[in-house]
Amino acid sequence: MKKMLLLGGSAQQVVAIETAKRLGLYTVLCDYLPDNPGQYHADRFYLTSTTDREAVLRVAREEAVDYVIAYASDPAAPTAAFVAERLGLPTNPLEAVEILCNKDRFRDFLRDHGFSTPAARGFGDPEEALAYGETAELPVIVKPVDSSGSKGATVVRDRASLPGAVDFAFSFSRSRRIVVETFVEKKHPYLIGGDIFVSDGRVVQWGLMNCHRDSTVNPLVPVGKSYPPLLEDADLRAVKDTLQRLVTKLGIRFGPMNVELVADAKGRVYPIDIGPRSGGNMIPDLLGMIFGCDVVEMSVRAAMGEPVAPPAGEGRPYFATHNLHADRDGVLRSIRFSPEIEPFIVRKNIYHQPGDPVRRFTNASFALGIVFFRFDSAERMHGMLQRINDLIRIEVTEEQGA
Repeated sequence: MKKMLLLGGSAQQVVAIETAKRLGLYTVLCDYLPDNPGQYHADRFYLTSTTDREAVLRVAREEAVDYVIAYASDPAAPTAAFVAERLGLPTNPLEAVEILCNKDRFRDFLRDHGFSTPAARGFGDPEEALAYGETAELPVIVKPVDSSGSKGATVVRDRASLPGAVDFAFSFSRSRRIVVETFVEKKHPYLIGGDIFVSDGRVVQWGLMNCHRDSTVNPLVPVGKSYPPLLEDADLRAVKDTLQRLVTKLGIRFGPMNVELVADAKGRVYPIDIGPRSGGNMIPDLLGMIFGCDVVEMSVRAAMGEPVAPPAGEGRPYFATHNLHADRDGVLRSIRFSPEIEPFIVRKNIYHQPGDPVRRFTNASFALGIVFFRFDSAERMHGMLQRINDLIRIEVTEEQGA
């Protein structure tokens, strides 16, 4: 029986373990958390950090694995590529994966290869970052070089908030390094994000969507996606051309890529974040509904070195997701869905129950659940999503004694 090493056993990664088993693979899991749910699904579990390359390599050799995958994990992606390269297993180039997983190296790559990119500099010293930020043209965005889900990111529009933004970014960086870059103002109502899928060096699935935010809580943290993207035809072509050029220049051979881009008023496309993995917040599940395919299975088969040919076509409109979230720390009392929006809900994934402590939605890991919708028109979809906090009410009360 062939073996697959999976890096990460969180609740959202269990689906990859189950998919690998369904495809007849023996599953070996590494995760540093002793209470990860994936260990109860895998055939073999090692309490090993997915960012410890040498430790994971030892596990891979001991188990004589045939394939490696870091499903929906930025921190583990370089480890997977490192192990696979050492063992001669299917992988994208380690150098390309490391570039994509490091924001200041990625900015350098974009600039060196003629892509539109905001002015940016990376820093390992807070004082140097502050000095640069004091002279940079505002607004700037300050963020860790190695985080995802907008963790540790802040848009700075006045100098007084710069020290707090720098400290916040460093607190989320595993490598103790941050990037300060010019904030690009978008032309369209939404950032463009989602997942693309690559096979044999070509993008074969365009899961490009609108990225929704809740500016009343955190304007940087995604609260959902909607399809199709609100882009003019010329801008859509420019986005696709930019992404294919990136794939080619980096030498990406296969697999999913999580993308976020901005088109500005001059039609220039700025890649903001490109991850060598599937997106979080159940984006693969949403794309499965849109395109009628199993994106997780596609990812596992690609990691096995198999060619992947997803269904052709533009995908079915009008699908969307919304991340349930709290606007304050406290205790969850209720989640109430308006009768107006209930007919358009096709799936609910609720992570928390009344009485659970919850956190203000300052990063994606604090979501209370994810709701999937299918609407009957673009107008209804965008109209309801703009009113989503009135249509889905999250009641949170302060903890007693707080």
